[in-house]
Amino acid sequence: MLTVALAGLRARWATFLASFLALTLGVGLLTTMGLGLASTFDAPRRAPERFASSPVVVMGRDTLTVEVRRGPGTAEVSKPLDRPHPVDEALVRDLGTLGTVVRAGGPDAVGVDAPAGAVRALVDGRAQVLTGDDRARADARTRQDAQALVAVNALLGTAGGVAAFVSVFVVASTFAFAVALRRREFGLLRTAGATPGQVRRVLLTEALVMGTAASAAGCVLGALGAPPLGRLLVEGEVAPGWFAVRAGVHWPLHAAFWTGLLVAVAGVWAASRRAGRVGPAEALRDADVDTGVLPRGRLVTGAVLAVAGAGLLVWGLATDPADLLGRKSWVTRPMLLISAVALLSPLLVRRVVRLLPVTRGGVGLLVRENTAASVRRTSAVAAPVLVTVALAGSLLGSAGTVTASRAAEARQSTAAQLVVTGEALPAPRLEGAEVSASAPTSVFVREEDTALIRYGARAVTDPAAFAGLARLPVVAGDVRGLDDGSIVVSEEWERRTVGEHVAVWLGDGRPARLRIAAVLAAGAGGDAVFVTAANAPGTAVDRIDVGLAPGTDRAGAARALRAATGGTVRTADAWAAAVHPRTSPQTRLGLLVVLGIALVYTAVCLAGTLLMATAARRDETASLRLAGATRGQVLRTVAGEALLAVAVGTVLGALVAAVDLAGMAAALSALGAPVAMEVPWGAAASAAGVCAVIAVTCATAACPRAGTR
Repeated sequence: MLTVALAGLRARWATFLASFLALTLGVGLLTTMGLGLASTFDAPRRAPERFASSPVVVMGRDTLTVEVRRGPGTAEVSKPLDRPHPVDEALVRDLGTLGTVVRAGGPDAVGVDAPAGAVRALVDGRAQVLTGDDRARADARTRQDAQALVAVNALLGTAGGVAAFVSVFVVASTFAFAVALRRREFGLLRTAGATPGQVRRVLLTEALVMGTAASAAGCVLGALGAPPLGRLLVEGEVAPGWFAVRAGVHWPLHAAFWTGLLVAVAGVWAASRRAGRVGPAEALRDADVDTGVLPRGRLVTGAVLAVAGAGLLVWGLATDPADLLGRKSWVTRPMLLISAVALLSPLLVRRVVRLLPVTRGGVGLLVRENTAASVRRTSAVAAPVLVTVALAGSLLGSAGTVTASRAAEARQSTAAQLVVTGEALPAPRLEGAEVSASAPTSVFVREEDTALIRYGARAVTDPAAFAGLARLPVVAGDVRGLDDGSIVVSEEWERRTVGEHVAVWLGDGRPARLRIAAVLAAGAGGDAVFVTAANAPGTAVDRIDVGLAPGTDRAGAARALRAATGGTVRTADAWAAAVHPRTSPQTRLGLLVVLGIALVYTAVCLAGTLLMATAARRDETASLRLAGATRGQVLRTVAGEALLAVAVGTVLGALVAAVDLAGMAAALSALGAPVAMEVPWGAAASAAGVCAVIAVTCATAACPRAGTR
């Protein structure tokens, strides 16, 4: 079998080119993302800055640890606090008896010039004792780096998931098409006495050989591509400035290699079973009209995935619409629909082809009929286009829709005409104006005794002014009831009955029992939890809403506020647009990385598939020339078929994106949030345009070798 497989690979290298390129690129992407992920797990040891001269640092607790139920027992879970606890003054005085105590940058930590053992004995669990490089934990930069690494980890994990999905999807499609092109060859083997099992074993052996070579090449490609990716993340301010892909980590290479080999074998498995059923009569076939392109297994699988995709969407709308707005859902939700549409494409291709306009005349008629008849070829070309257009529309559309809806929601949430933003803003006095200041904080709650949930919240300094300017989506209660003993919560909370008391932990970790004054609709993810400043000690005002009396000079009021606070003064509309831009630079870079993966993958696989498909049509194009067609007419026919196949993929991808964005709009409506749809027409059209250029170029480039000369 190995000899036959190697001979087949040498003789039909063009047929295997697309599969080899697709698998090499997929393994390369997995290797790159894996090496990047491995570099985020352990931040490098950094020398302390804030207390560099102190051998020991005593720092207040910076995490909240709560016991929750886990199965039959319990476990402790921890969440980072908004800020570390201050070091108790009595403890500071006691530390002074051991040596020199240094305060730097706030009350949360002190440096002590004393032996570490003596300090630990004195502290006795009342605070954290840090030595060596651990002293850097008291630096604000350390916490910022940790948050940045979480963002990098999420980005690379998402990109790796997309790479894995696209690679499996495209490799399986190209393998299936490559096998379909060899029906006559398998018919000849069956005529010569080969059994169905021998045909399957030949294909699986070819897949093993090709998969091994492609996976090895992909590992080399990924190792070379990982360092530039690290530099891109640093330049895009997604990763800290010191971040770099570490060398000497081997597990991503092993994981990518064996994944690639598994994908190759799995991709050819279903195709090999179909090949084993090819009869000897296939060797005598001359027609290229595809028949039997939708086996029962494929039909059932496609239908199940379609029902699962629609069912999960409906289930999410009915149970937890907010989950549909999460970034993870942006990526995972379209994948089921893409897979379903691809599997069912034999049912859709001919119908879509009939609906699309083509040029009139003989060439146009030939283009339409050839594209409709060659379902396998059309599906193989349309598949990568479907992935790219669907992901571009879904990812960019979801991000744009969520941010635009949040901006609209933020604008609707206040009756203020002016909004002041900045750090540690002082309370201004403005004649004839209503002023409501607030600060960011957090509230922690244990839900169902199994999870500790952190909610971002706003702490208001004047509840009466807040109630006067707030225009919040209240579903129960009244925000005018907010005081130092109460809280305004979201519908997402487990306990949300007005008047009920809930046990919470405040942003500094202190436990509190607060009465629910009002319940707000969950909305698009904006501010939905409010407490008073008394329940957020240590927070600094970063926003001031200002309601002006009728007839007040807005420009003069803005100048007065700017002089009194030193902050940035904007109109409410400008503030909402600034706080919720269409897409942040970091999010945009992350989406571009993910879409870049899909687009590069599409370009390579589309080129390989069309080169393979056009080269296999030597007899067909030669027949056209013999029938009187000119070289230009043959080239136009081949280019037109490539364009029409790309158009089919674009239509199917747009259909997936439309369903996905419709689900997001329904989720926003269910949450009571304004729906501001952002459809990425430009990005989707650009992706389709790139695919069209690649398709036409590769199809016509291969055509001269297929008999047009």
